[in-house]
Amino acid sequence: MRTEPFDAIVVGAGQAGPAIAARCSREGLRTAMVERGAFGGTCVNTGCVPTKTLVASARAIHVARRGAEFGFSAGDIRVEMARVKARKDAIVRQSREAVEAWMRGLAGAEVIAGHARFVAPATLEVAGRRLSAPRIFLDVGGRPAVPDMPGVDEVPFLDNVSVMELETVPEHLVVVGGSYIGLEFAQLMRRLGAEVTVVERSARLLPREDEDVSDAIREILEAEGVRFLLGAECLSLAREGAGIAVGAACEAGTPRIAGSHVLLAVGRRPNTDDLGLGAAGIRADARGYIEVDDQCRTSAPGVWAVGDCNGRGAFTHTAWNDHEIVVANLFDGDPRRIADRIACYALFIDPALGRAGLTEREARATGRPVLRAKMPMKRVGRAREMGETQGFMKALVDAQSGRLLGAAILGVNGDEVVHALLDAMAAGLPYTAVSRTMHIHPTVSELLPTLLQQLRPLE
Repeated sequence: MRTEPFDAIVVGAGQAGPAIAARCSREGLRTAMVERGAFGGTCVNTGCVPTKTLVASARAIHVARRGAEFGFSAGDIRVEMARVKARKDAIVRQSREAVEAWMRGLAGAEVIAGHARFVAPATLEVAGRRLSAPRIFLDVGGRPAVPDMPGVDEVPFLDNVSVMELETVPEHLVVVGGSYIGLEFAQLMRRLGAEVTVVERSARLLPREDEDVSDAIREILEAEGVRFLLGAECLSLAREGAGIAVGAACEAGTPRIAGSHVLLAVGRRPNTDDLGLGAAGIRADARGYIEVDDQCRTSAPGVWAVGDCNGRGAFTHTAWNDHEIVVANLFDGDPRRIADRIACYALFIDPALGRAGLTEREARATGRPVLRAKMPMKRVGRAREMGETQGFMKALVDAQSGRLLGAAILGVNGDEVVHALLDAMAAGLPYTAVSRTMHIHPTVSELLPTLLQQLRPLE
């Protein structure tokens, strides 16, 4: 088979891959863009875009039901799941087609449909062709993990992809996994009308978060009727009539949770097991994540891994930052690094959690003296006016340098407000850069100076 030479090959059209291909095109490189499925990757097709579209529909329904609080009546609210899904599908399709059109319009680039696999160093086979290049970028993403639990092969279950294909609201959805994906679906399905029970192995939700964050999130969801079973051990699945029973305890004869549907939301795994990494000399860890250095370079010369598959971040924004790091080093002489970024993310329940930097536990572990400030959202005038007073603001500061270490904003617009503190952290500014700044009234962000003026030693 003849080997076709390219200047660059990008495998996977997720968040980072298309942007890298576009930069290679601008640099005049003959580029192959390989994609075996839908353009846009997880974010566009099965992640951010569809889930946040569903969250928006669920919020609109929730607010309509609360009409009496705001002085109006919307009458009986009837959820038409097929129409909710159709709206989601239309927005996803528009986003996906835009990415594909972008790739097909790049100068000097060729889009190749098919599965790529290494057959030798710097050499891939895809769709009956053999391709080689001195620069290869892997953006192959990940997929839902299926836990090794009794009965998982014997019953139909949903994952974060198939649950969004439902055209009717489940009667009773049992969510296995009390972390970010599971909680988002728990709330939106509850708002759409399903009974929802969340089963989690840990003793509390989101065990990586501080306890006050975990507890407040549980209170928010319980207030909407979501039920929780925490500290569940010996999880199992079994058929029960037309539904599914979830076992959550080790003792024989313990009652099981009966539901019409079960959603497994217990993590993800990288799409690397069928890439032929060994043939290219690319190392991966025991979980399949491709090992990379601080600039996304793999163990094989001329090969980079970006996005979910490198295990250095499981978010769209970390994938995009991977792309920025790669092109900065390759084309701009700018030695950007993964280590330079500050951890940040959001949990898109409603109200959202915006997180940046360290948790209290992580801050204590540094051994440095730490200041903490915390304020309930009930203190925020804009939140009261909107009828959205759940949650709190919290900030952590290095007592010696005055620099911000971490923040958690759980409340209305928390996913947006947290960026003010994140930007100050990235700039290395002292907290006074925020606390002494005049903010606009009436906003949620205007309480950040007040919050930071209440810093006290973290005990």
